[in-house]
Amino acid sequence: MRLLHPLRRRRALDVLRRRRPPALVLVVCHGNICRSPFAAGLLARDLAPAGVRIESAGFIGPGRSCPPDAVTAAARRGVDLSAHRSALLTAALARSADLILVMDEAQGRAIRERFGRAPGDIVVLGDLDPATTATRVIRDPVAQDLAVFVESYARIERCVAALVAALALPRRSSVATGDRCP
Repeated sequence: MRLLHPLRRRRALDVLRRRRPPALVLVVCHGNICRSPFAAGLLARDLAPAGVRIESAGFIGPGRSCPPDAVTAAARRGVDLSAHRSALLTAALARSADLILVMDEAQGRAIRERFGRAPGDIVVLGDLDPATTATRVIRDPVAQDLAVFVESYARIERCVAALVAALALPRRSSVATGDRCP
């Protein structure tokens, strides 16, 4: 798999650079309590100033809070997950997103099959990792110790930075957003 990573990364970055800027980015993981809310928090911080809306969802169990180690590891990286509650991936949400980020290919396949999304609308987040890796999968840290959360979140942070750079979205000016300076 290490040999395929540079090719997958280049392909994913090319897809992102050729796309029109997304209005809504959806980040999906299995349960929406660890990986996708953290990635969404990073993306919101980086893309909201450009007018991009960020959502996250999962395939199971809506209304659950993040595990304490997820909250701790995210806080160390400047993302507050303390108020997050998991959301269920719905057809309406999947169809309204301009770009969908998943943590593994199986999730992407499920979204394509269940919701009719095109392969070009879905990116495996791990493909964007600038570090050469042995797997496309962003490891699920749920029910593991803090060190696994720290490791997974470091990888997500690298991948999100690559995504933001590839999109190269301009910040909206205060005039365009209707904000008034005091």
